[in-house]
Amino acid sequence: MSPISPSISERPMRQRRAHRLIWRWHFYAGLFCLPFVLWLATTGMIYLLKPQLEPWLERHYAHVTQAAAQPPSAQVAAALRAVPGSVLNAYVLPESTQAATRILVGHGSELIRVFVNPSTLQVLKVVRENDRFMRVIFYLHGELMLGSRGSMLVELAASWTILMLLTGLYLWWPRNARLGGALYPRLTHGRRVFWRDLHAVTGLWISLLALFLLLSGLPWTSSWGGMLHTLRSMRASTAVTQDWTTGSASERAQIRAQNTPPASDPAMAMDMPGMAMYSMETAPTDYAAIDRLVPIVAAQQLVPPVLIAPPSQRAPHWTARSDSDDRPRRSEITLDAATGAVLHRTSFAQKPLLDRIIGYGVAIHEGALFPPLNQMLGIFTALGLITLCISAVVMWWRRRPEGVLGAPPPMADTAYPYAWVGLLVLMGVVLPLLGASMLAMCMIERFFLRRSARARMFLGLASRA
Repeated sequence: MSPISPSISERPMRQRRAHRLIWRWHFYAGLFCLPFVLWLATTGMIYLLKPQLEPWLERHYAHVTQAAAQPPSAQVAAALRAVPGSVLNAYVLPESTQAATRILVGHGSELIRVFVNPSTLQVLKVVRENDRFMRVIFYLHGELMLGSRGSMLVELAASWTILMLLTGLYLWWPRNARLGGALYPRLTHGRRVFWRDLHAVTGLWISLLALFLLLSGLPWTSSWGGMLHTLRSMRASTAVTQDWTTGSASERAQIRAQNTPPASDPAMAMDMPGMAMYSMETAPTDYAAIDRLVPIVAAQQLVPPVLIAPPSQRAPHWTARSDSDDRPRRSEITLDAATGAVLHRTSFAQKPLLDRIIGYGVAIHEGALFPPLNQMLGIFTALGLITLCISAVVMWWRRRPEGVLGAPPPMADTAYPYAWVGLLVLMGVVLPLLGASMLAMCMIERFFLRRSARARMFLGLASRA
């Protein structure tokens, strides 16, 4: 019989072989991903509560005075005295007349937040930005506090989690009209069916949301995000500036550039966005200009928090920008220090299409686009991922044979379906770390693990032909 037209009896066996093959990929992807998924879901869920947690953590600085405030330049001077050798990075426009003024000062690539009583100029608190609770959670979530290496590890885990979710959708997608075990778990069929249904139902409900969160987080990573920035820079005729950073190293470079005053001779400055640019001589910054600019910026009604920044090697003029977590609401204005005139205004709608797409993705990822529903969806997805991990471990523990890992045993003469090969190749190209790790895994299995009978038995690998 022609292999192009298999018999009806052959089709179910071919489907069973493909099912078993994809099940094995799902199992091994989960084996690597589960600890990272638990970590990312937990830290991500905490970060989603930033709008509620951050004001509570800083509640002691919400009502510090009822007297008239000193000029902003005097408050800046008090903050600079509290951190010797520092420069003004940004003045945060107060949202209340009673609250402490937040002033960001920096030295090199360091960024420090100073809380100042606006009426007495008393420094209430000095804290490194990276030591603030939500920033610690941010770096735990995105880099495991390991810098670029941690970012690459998180990206690798996220890539394998994408593969795990896609294979899970294939395995657990309902193939009949039965709703029980597909849309809701069956509670009266015993523990084994309950854990199976809990895993399948949760996966079906949250997989698409989880896939969106994973994909929208990729632009932040040092590897994938860095390659995206490089490709954009190669194709662009002008310097590419992004509203997001690609890892802590990129963030430190941007802070260093913001903390470096502009060159006194503009011809000495080099056009290197995101990198610090040094010259033999820098122009002194007139911080007194902020007294003229604060009421002008307040009248512009930018979405808070609003940061007023002095000239630097990133921008030759005073600027005021919204740092709202809801990125589509952000805008930035350039100001003339002498007259206070608005020289230029940039809104989110004026950004390139790719920046707007990523901006929406980042806002949804952080639960900021349409709160509180956006936050609730993110928490629902995080709790669903935690449920998937717990149910997967329970199912594995209850079913695993003694003395082996418990991977689904392979079926003889199983060939990779062309569609599956195409999907793996496509994912390997789009997610280079995933592609490199799949190649490495295949090489290790072929040339090392299969040579050991004990390894083949424990891991559930097919014997060599």
